[in-house]
Amino acid sequence: MTKPALPCVVAGCLFLSAATMALGWGPGGHMMVASIAFKRLNPTAKAHVKELLAIPINPCDVTKRSPDFVNAAHWADDVRKHLGFDFAPDLHFIDFPFTADTTPLPTDLPKPHNVVKALEHYVDVLKTSVDTNEQAAALRFVIHFVGDIHQPLHCASRVDSAHHEGDQGGNLFIIKVRGQDTKLHAYRDGGLGSFPKGGPAPAFKPPALSKIPPAVAVALQGHPDTDPDLKLDEPFNYEAWAKESEDLAEQAAYKDIAPGGIPTAAYKTRGLEVVRKRVAFAGYRLAALLNAIWPDSH
Repeated sequence: MTKPALPCVVAGCLFLSAATMALGWGPGGHMMVASIAFKRLNPTAKAHVKELLAIPINPCDVTKRSPDFVNAAHWADDVRKHLGFDFAPDLHFIDFPFTADTTPLPTDLPKPHNVVKALEHYVDVLKTSVDTNEQAAALRFVIHFVGDIHQPLHCASRVDSAHHEGDQGGNLFIIKVRGQDTKLHAYRDGGLGSFPKGGPAPAFKPPALSKIPPAVAVALQGHPDTDPDLKLDEPFNYEAWAKESEDLAEQAAYKDIAPGGIPTAAYKTRGLEVVRKRVAFAGYRLAALLNAIWPDSH
């Protein structure tokens, strides 16, 4: 079985990281994004993604569990602890720092290797590489990273007197949810508890495919693909997507809640609107991106 040239994808600069970031959206949210996108792919793009997803790239035991487009959305999280993927953790986020008090901002954020750079790179692989194994891995990363960049807490880090280097996108910001200490990041990843749930740790089995369409239907309500803010004619504008998420982190995710606090009903209502809209936008934009890479010839 042929191995994909994963080290070559980032040759010359291994993206080493000791980050302990939570998983963007969780598998349920990522699968929702992919489900929205897949239905909007043109025939040419759909044929390309089906061909690439059928390639048994390493680690084969992981890849074989996500043979379809929707399940491929969580592959980039599934492989994070596997040998050969130690370059990848930083690629899931871009931490734009902001201060919650008078604490000076760190000068080393965002990190140079981040989700914007990752999307630029892997999209270029899809456009230019003649190595189908390399393209197969790139596609799986792109499906996932488009979801990540639309999660507001993957694009911001709150700085205060207790966290001079930031709170890692809410991973160090602990709140109370149903009486349990919960990372703000994880709470938002799960759509404030509204996204389809999979199995518990340590397996983290993704939710069944049958759970995704009903959740997608809810997310799309009031969020049509005709929204002018989508700017679907700019399918490679990753910087703009990241800045949208950064703004939403400050204006919504971190707003009206304090460390150790309990989310109010108003916070939950606003939060659900944000996460559903971001999932919808991510799905629409993922489809536009792949359709631009592989335009329909008819």
